[in-house]
Amino acid sequence: MRIPASPLRYLLIDDNPRPRISQVPHPSPRSDRRSAADLPPSTATVSFSTMRRPVLIALLIALLGGAIVWFLASDTTPEAPAERYRFASVDRGRIQQNVAATGTLNPVVLVNVGTQISGRIRRVLVDFNQPVRAGELLAELDPSLIEAQIAQLEANLQEMKTQLSVASRKLERSEGLAARGFISAAQVEDERQAVELAQARVRAIEAQVARERTNLAYTTIRSPIDGVVIARSVDVGQTVAASFQTPTLFLIARDLRDMQIDTNVAEADVAMLSIGIPARFRVDALGERAFTATVRQIRLNPKIEQNVVTYNVVLATRNEDGLLLPGMTANVQIEIARRESALRIPNLALRFRPANPADVAEAAGVSPSPAAAAPGANAPSGPGAAPLRSRIADIHLANSSTDGPPLRRQRVTLGISDGTFTEVIGAAGLTEGDRVAVGEFVQASNAAARGGLRFRLF
Repeated sequence: MRIPASPLRYLLIDDNPRPRISQVPHPSPRSDRRSAADLPPSTATVSFSTMRRPVLIALLIALLGGAIVWFLASDTTPEAPAERYRFASVDRGRIQQNVAATGTLNPVVLVNVGTQISGRIRRVLVDFNQPVRAGELLAELDPSLIEAQIAQLEANLQEMKTQLSVASRKLERSEGLAARGFISAAQVEDERQAVELAQARVRAIEAQVARERTNLAYTTIRSPIDGVVIARSVDVGQTVAASFQTPTLFLIARDLRDMQIDTNVAEADVAMLSIGIPARFRVDALGERAFTATVRQIRLNPKIEQNVVTYNVVLATRNEDGLLLPGMTANVQIEIARRESALRIPNLALRFRPANPADVAEAAGVSPSPAAAAPGANAPSGPGAAPLRSRIADIHLANSSTDGPPLRRQRVTLGISDGTFTEVIGAAGLTEGDRVAVGEFVQASNAAARGGLRFRLF
């Protein structure tokens, strides 16, 4: 006997973690339901691998939430005040105060060689970077027009000399006739005037000839000094005109071993400079190699650009190996003062101010006195060094007393500074090894970062 098939409801499991349910109805009108236990194992339940992923995600979310709750509920009581501050030690060391400037390297003597006459360049005998001697021929202009002018003037001169000779003979005859009473004295005077006029014309033409001969000499361009040709501005066949301004044909440097740096120093720093103080400079083309120089001249003529006043400070340097070239940009550090064993503090200590004034014990009320410093600490660093300019400031030291505030205020007199450390030349009780506050760890103010610390320098 054939048993009719009953409708089957089953689960289809695919690669998607979310099960997809499909129901296949039986065409029979009767409904025969089976229990889940009667279904095949592959279709009655979802596999363990499918259910494991949501469980792990839920577990991770729970752990993360617990960590956040524990972090927010942790003890946020600030640490002891003494642990909130960062300290540095007062020590001794070298301090060098500099004035920074930027300048251009130039030869000490740089001559512009031009021409006093106009004409066409016939020959050029030197080129760039060529050594020349004083009086050496550099170029020639075409002398044809000047030579023709000289020939014409010489012909005019010969004509005037002939007229002078005729006038002189006529004057001699007239003077003889006047002595015997044949002619009047007025005629003799006219002859004498003609002679003098001819003499003046001769002298005028002779001056013109001399001027043209000088111009003829100017057609040869010669070097005025011993040196090196830095620039050449003309070529053969080029016409130069010297009407209102002398054209520059060559640029000659006398000696490239002697160089100078033309710098612009701000008016706030120029008062600290003096003749002879040392300096160091670098050029971009030679990397980190340093060269030495000395201040040779402080020019009094100010340069004002957009209400900024600067002064031209000229530094002298030697260029024995020839590495320094004209026009290079030099980054100069001019030494103002130097201390080899100065009592010094970090510059951070001068800017630091505690957030809580209650953590600072006031100073004992003594005025700054000279600190124990090396001999000669207050003296200039060398001949020509600028006088020391001092100022008074307050710093915060670690308080040695355990029952008082963690910091105590100390007033000091400061000397020179190199941008990182500052010299202390006067302080009551400040000694090497003292701890000076340079920063503070403070609690973050927002609730999201509650319990965290941030570092504050000032």
